[in-house]
Amino acid sequence: MEVDVAVLGGGPGGYTAAIRAAQLGAKVACIELEPELGGTCLRVGCIPTKAWVQTAAYLHAAHDTFAKLGVRVGDPQLDFAAANEWKAGVVKQMTGGVASLFKAAGVEWVKGKGSFSDANTIAVEGGEDVTFKSAIIATGSFPLRPPIEGLDSQRCVDSTGLLAQTEVPRRLVVLGGGIIGAEFASIFQRFGSEVTIIEMLERLIPQEDEDAAKELAKQFQRRGITLHLGKQCTRVDDSGSELTVHFGDGETMQADLMLVSVGRGPTVEGLGVEAIGVEFDKRKGIASDEHRRTTVPHIYAVGDCAGYWQLAHTAFREGEVAAENACGHDAVVDNRAVPRPIYTDPEIAGVGLTEAEAREQYGDDVAVGQFPWVANARAVMQNETIGWVKSIHETRYGELLGLVMVGPHVTDLVEAGVVAIDAESTVETVADGMAAHPTLSEAIKEAGLVALGRPIHVPARKRAPAQA
Repeated sequence: MEVDVAVLGGGPGGYTAAIRAAQLGAKVACIELEPELGGTCLRVGCIPTKAWVQTAAYLHAAHDTFAKLGVRVGDPQLDFAAANEWKAGVVKQMTGGVASLFKAAGVEWVKGKGSFSDANTIAVEGGEDVTFKSAIIATGSFPLRPPIEGLDSQRCVDSTGLLAQTEVPRRLVVLGGGIIGAEFASIFQRFGSEVTIIEMLERLIPQEDEDAAKELAKQFQRRGITLHLGKQCTRVDDSGSELTVHFGDGETMQADLMLVSVGRGPTVEGLGVEAIGVEFDKRKGIASDEHRRTTVPHIYAVGDCAGYWQLAHTAFREGEVAAENACGHDAVVDNRAVPRPIYTDPEIAGVGLTEAEAREQYGDDVAVGQFPWVANARAVMQNETIGWVKSIHETRYGELLGLVMVGPHVTDLVEAGVVAIDAESTVETVADGMAAHPTLSEAIKEAGLVALGRPIHVPARKRAPAQA
């Protein structure tokens, strides 16, 4: 098969690249091994996980909020089989939707495992070779498993294995307090598990703003999630009926299941890229520039395999950019305003610089305003007042540098910060704009006003206190 653009991988980066290239008039083939399109995100990542997040959120609302708002229901109970059925249905709808988009765009889906046999050919196991003018590598990532004795137990699962569970474990240990670990810990605590997190670093979600990490830890502990921070897991024993987890300085605990969530590695080996001169690192992924061009000019790499961000939405954008460049256009990826959503309860979202990053780059020329949800009318109405919005800007020109939020629906609200930072808006632009009342989005404006020293709905101080 001869095509203009061959895409290796059908996840967020790959299917977006394939559709965009086809829109630009290219003949496109997408090689994907799995029986469904959509990659880790749609099949065993973002989509099924967030379906569970929604189930957990409704359980929480039914248990803690409905009666306060005058809605009388019986004692809410989790029907895990129904939750799994709903999760599977969402996945099927989304993966099927990608297949429909391929058909509508004229993208050829080549089913099978592909690898480069030369710089212009991808060999497909059990299928026809695909020859191309340009190629886009979008092979994604895989869960890492550290060399800890006992992690080969069937009771030690990665995120894919946890999503496949048919029963809620009574005691769940989460190894790793990053985004994936924190999200699953939040879900399963709502589902009724006794949850413990073991994290070798001193705080949760270590790449995120420190205030957000502290707020999450505080709320997790209030919910009864046990945190062992700054401690390493050293061994796991499986008795046949339960796990004994060894960690820290001689500490142990028992569990029914362990989630191993210590990060993901780029899928770069076994693709044949080394033989054609594509530079890569087993840990960092395939080297690619802002055009997502690799060291072989007509071959591009996007998404998790290319190392930059391990986020579906960055893969979407990188796929678009790679496709446009492969089709003769000139496009670049701008990483200044990448949204960072975390679907815990409370939700967390950031965009731009964290406060620590801003102070490192701008020194004393940084102002921060923090607005608590307890002062927002819509949050009060919804009985969701935990957390705050933090606005970060530099004081010389007033440019908005970052927005960090903890609280209700902030993974949706963060888009306002994406647009503002992409547009190089000043904090005055955000603070002086009109926000519909009463809405959660008012908190973004209010945080800007606090940063400017012009607070309306909180006491006049530089930084409003976080909601206790």
